[in-house]
Amino acid sequence: MTSEQGELARRLGTFDAVAIGLGSMMGAGIFAAFAPAAVSAGAGLVIGLAIAGVVAYCNATASAQLATQYPTSGGTYVYGRERLGEWPGFFAGWSFVIGKTASAAAMAITFAAYAAPAGWEKPVAVLAVLAVGAVNYVGVTRTANATKVLAAAVLVVLAFVVVLGLAQGHPQPSTLTTGLLDRGWYGILQAAALLFFAFAGYARIATMGEEVKEPQRTIPRAIIVALAIVLVVYAAVALTSLLTIGPDRLAASSAPLSDVVTAGGSVWASPIVRLGAAAATLGSLLSITAGIGRTTLAMARHQDLPGWLAAVHDRYHVPHRAEVVLAVVVCILVVTTDLRGALGFSSFGVLLYYFVANASAFTQDHGHRLYPKVLQILGAIGCVALAGCLPLPSIVAGLVVLAVGIVYRLIGQRVRREASGTARNPR
Repeated sequence: MTSEQGELARRLGTFDAVAIGLGSMMGAGIFAAFAPAAVSAGAGLVIGLAIAGVVAYCNATASAQLATQYPTSGGTYVYGRERLGEWPGFFAGWSFVIGKTASAAAMAITFAAYAAPAGWEKPVAVLAVLAVGAVNYVGVTRTANATKVLAAAVLVVLAFVVVLGLAQGHPQPSTLTTGLLDRGWYGILQAAALLFFAFAGYARIATMGEEVKEPQRTIPRAIIVALAIVLVVYAAVALTSLLTIGPDRLAASSAPLSDVVTAGGSVWASPIVRLGAAAATLGSLLSITAGIGRTTLAMARHQDLPGWLAAVHDRYHVPHRAEVVLAVVVCILVVTTDLRGALGFSSFGVLLYYFVANASAFTQDHGHRLYPKVLQILGAIGCVALAGCLPLPSIVAGLVVLAVGIVYRLIGQRVRREASGTARNPR
């Protein structure tokens, strides 16, 4: 039995919400983003990481501030509708759904690259999507519990990488100061755009606002705590990578953290890192798909997506139809796309989503304001700047899919107006 427009159950506490945020952020990015960032910026990737962290912090404060006023499912889709109007809300929601669907595909592909035998990457990636979809289908509490285990495992593995790299990797302090600006500021900004992908995930807490206990207190606290933990971890891993293998070897690496632990001769440690990478990407896939399902639910409730996607399961209290459709779409993307295309497209959509979040938070009154407006201004400018530094094919593809969403909404509005007119004036 299902409910067409049921309410989601509030079952998540602060620890659950922090775990979901950590699981969403510490996925493929931490194991893969540093290498392409080093290609763009060389040793300047540490500056890019700082820029990405500042933009992420600004976006996080906007999401936290909005979530306290609107503690419901949908995240910036809801915030944009409430603060700026229906079209900005749709723009944010559609950007989130398409961007994070691509991100989910990227996570599944990365998981399979670490966990699957050669030649079996695509089938294993599809199986991972189906397994995660099944976990999400049977309830958000199980999602949170599974994410806690995976996030804890990833933290242990990353700590292992840092300790082993610094202890046995013959760190060279000069690599942190030599050639910081050799690739120019465009290269640094491009690195920041690539590294931003590794931060995106904290808003997953806000998109699940309808399932969090005491959301006005829990959501802001969980978002900031999760982001702070990730900032510290990323900085430690980035500095360790530069110290032990240097920017040139980091840029050429397909598995940089594995190279960090083997730099001092610890070849035995590489399988442990691969296991940690698989756990990280699986945790991100789990949390990301849960967040997409909730935004899809919110958009369907407002008829910005087909209304039948708004159904909530009576027993499991999840948007079960949205979860099933999402799993199917992600499986199709896994089979038809590669990792690079999925990452670029995802970053474009997510940055647009956070731009709307900053614009929405900027309009909040003093009674609902937790942070100064300058953070929203800085966050909005940062989102536009980073999106503009992405590869041109990613930007073009993102604009095309956005146009498809706009056309869909325009057609839907026209159909509803005509149906309403027919109902008022039957022949």
